[in-house]
Amino acid sequence: MNFVSLRIITGDVARLVDFYERATGVRAHWATEDFAELRTPAATLALASTRTVPLFAPGSARPADNRSVILEFLVDDVDGVYRNLTGFVADFVNEPTTMPWGNRALLFRDPDGNLVNFFTPVTPAAMAKFAAQ
Repeated sequence: MNFVSLRIITGDVARLVDFYERATGVRAHWATEDFAELRTPAATLALASTRTVPLFAPGSARPADNRSVILEFLVDDVDGVYRNLTGFVADFVNEPTTMPWGNRALLFRDPDGNLVNFFTPVTPAAMAKFAAQ
């Protein structure tokens, strides 16, 4: 098995695509007006309209309703990313903070309220964990 994608259901695909393109620097690939993907070497972030939900099961997903999942992105310099996102991101949950497990992390919310964590490994153990990525 290979984990390849995470999909966010949203009421405004274009708004979230614009946000994630700017926040990550990754260009989206549009399949339709209801579905776009931001592809990275490790995984894909898919953004889909509420109009796609009935294709799976009506009512099975609701936009802007996540309070348990954090999307995480490995970045080279979380402090630099924080400076670049200041004035663009409306809801920072915390400024860059070094976590007990060795990552320096920046937590914020996207326009739908989903938590996003940009992090940089800073301890030898954390750096070794992500060295191959």
